[in-house]
Amino acid sequence: MTTVTLYHNPRCSKSRQTLALLEAQNVQIDIVEYLKNVPSSDDIRAILAMLAISPRELMRTKETEYKEQNLGDVNLTDEQLINAMINTPKLIERPIAIANGKAAVGRPPENVLAIL
Repeated sequence: MTTVTLYHNPRCSKSRQTLALLEAQNVQIDIVEYLKNVPSSDDIRAILAMLAISPRELMRTKETEYKEQNLGDVNLTDEQLINAMINTPKLIERPIAIANGKAAVGRPPENVLAIL
């Protein structure tokens, strides 16, 4: 049986929809409520590598905190952006599913089916 790690925010409708979709697939789900259990910089780097995207692409750029922290500044390093996600986990795009050495962002929720 496939085990899926789901970086989940129960208050987010897309995250809840993704969880329901995974439950319907009869897979084992390891839920990480990332706002309570913030991923480490190594975890974030691993997710970025699996997704083959930059740190900024994993960020919720419309959040107030993104603007307040001036995270749109093109001179910020990847390390600075990763640290911003650790310090303000609300900035991490959600939900993120990881299975079989691959990751997918559940926007739309059906994206996660590709990694099962």
